[in-house]
Amino acid sequence: QVQLVESGGGLVQPGGSLRLTCAVSRSFSGLYVMSWYRQAPGKQREFVAAITSGGIRNYKDSVEGRFTVSRDTAKNTLALQMNSLVPEDTAIYFCKLAQSTGGPYWGQGTQVTVSS
Repeated sequence: QVQLVESGGGLVQPGGSLRLTCAVSRSFSGLYVMSWYRQAPGKQREFVAAITSGGIRNYKDSVEGRFTVSRDTAKNTLALQMNSLVPEDTAIYFCKLAQSTGGPYWGQGTQVTVSS
């Protein structure tokens, strides 16, 4: 069983930055997609950003240019650098791993609150 643990959430003022990290319990290899999703109160979970095993990145339109997804295969981690945060970014952020060999696997989430 693969475990994912998110960290780095918190309270930040509008215009501020946060860096989320997702630690994966074992190395990810082969074909995979690692993603960030978020869920705001009363709303459905939505896609935020993803990176493939080939290094291709995709973003939700509203975060393009503000968020950057990256991975460190040596440390088995996924990161999401979030800049120029706005109140609409407030949500629980989840990481997800989908591999050709299994999954998807989800983390438990980390809360991000953007408020003055």
